[in-house]
Amino acid sequence: MKINTMARLALVMLALTTTLVLAAAADLKAFDGWSGGEISLLSSLHIRRLGAAPADPSNAAEAAPVAATAAALGKQLFFDKRLSGNGQVACASCHAPERQFQDSLPRGRGIGEGMRRTMPVVGAGHAAFLFWDGRKDSLWSQALGPLEDPLEHGGNRMAYARTIAAHYRPGYEAIFGKMPSLDGLPPAAGPSGNPSQQAAWAGLPAQRREDVSRVFANIGKAIAAYEKTLGFGPSRLDRYIEAVATRNEAGIDALDKQEKAGLRVFIGKGRCVTCHNGPLLTDQHFHNTGIPAISGKPDPGRSGAITKLLRDEFNCLGKFSDARPEQCEELRFLATGDPAMVSAFKTPGLRGVAARMPYMHAGQKATLRDVVAHYDKAPDAALGHSELRPLGLTPAEIEALLKFLETLASPILQAE
Repeated sequence: MKINTMARLALVMLALTTTLVLAAAADLKAFDGWSGGEISLLSSLHIRRLGAAPADPSNAAEAAPVAATAAALGKQLFFDKRLSGNGQVACASCHAPERQFQDSLPRGRGIGEGMRRTMPVVGAGHAAFLFWDGRKDSLWSQALGPLEDPLEHGGNRMAYARTIAAHYRPGYEAIFGKMPSLDGLPPAAGPSGNPSQQAAWAGLPAQRREDVSRVFANIGKAIAAYEKTLGFGPSRLDRYIEAVATRNEAGIDALDKQEKAGLRVFIGKGRCVTCHNGPLLTDQHFHNTGIPAISGKPDPGRSGAITKLLRDEFNCLGKFSDARPEQCEELRFLATGDPAMVSAFKTPGLRGVAARMPYMHAGQKATLRDVVAHYDKAPDAALGHSELRPLGLTPAEIEALLKFLETLASPILQAE
């Protein structure tokens, strides 16, 4: 679904949000078999409770008056295969719009195959940390990682700067100011390229490296501005929740009897809502759930990413951030050394989950039935300690839960 303006969407969302907030604030009584407390919990899952993604102080391109121009540039860059080492890979190659901005593969595949599953980008602007292990602390910094990864885009930041200068200079300069001169610089160079590119990068004066890196950072900022224009529309679950919250007898048929039973498992015996909560059905945190490794060496997950995050030149406290140090609280007060983060991975959002197989951080589970079976049995973790406990779901409860998960299909809204 596409909309003509984000303003129109905002007005619709405001109206529905107001309705739900009023209903939640009321003295909720049992309706359609739900208690007042359960209705309050259900209301917290409605997509209209999400609101706009929080402003990112590290990315001035998301703010007025340049936000719309930055989003337009970012959309062009998102689909541009010239931003890759072989001219064949764009952001959209893995984050395909027709597949909910992911790729339906067990592990991401660009120039080569990566080690983890491609995560959707819709709603990612609501997260404090990005990727399965949280090694990036902003949407714009996240966009930069794949560009230099040899298995993904496999390019180098000098070549990317030249692409901007050759094909996007007017739009870029309207947002970020005059581009630095690239005269006399090598055609390809970067800290993460091949040996010759790394040597060329090391031979540049520090100021020239910083100039090129700033253009590179701004590529990520423009892409992030575009990605923040992507959002979810209501699912059948949302329509049902709205009917329950507003006492609309005509709307309670949005879910059938088995789907409602699955919803009860989701918020009750299945304990799914413990981590899959809020309008995006994720707590945005990291958990060890005993998912098996795809090779003989277990993945350290979050615990292996914290040092990378703190050392990242493109983090909130880095020289390419637009934030003041006091605005980087998530990074400044980041907990380190937490044993619970060993082999912990980010909770994925569940909107559209039934059409987004395979599952888990490296596609270890082929179907949702496999996922539910894993959580029901709660096997021990190969590394660290799993948070899971056996659920003891009956066959009927499993079938109902699987049926319910199909109700989470949500249209993706894109601003034109």
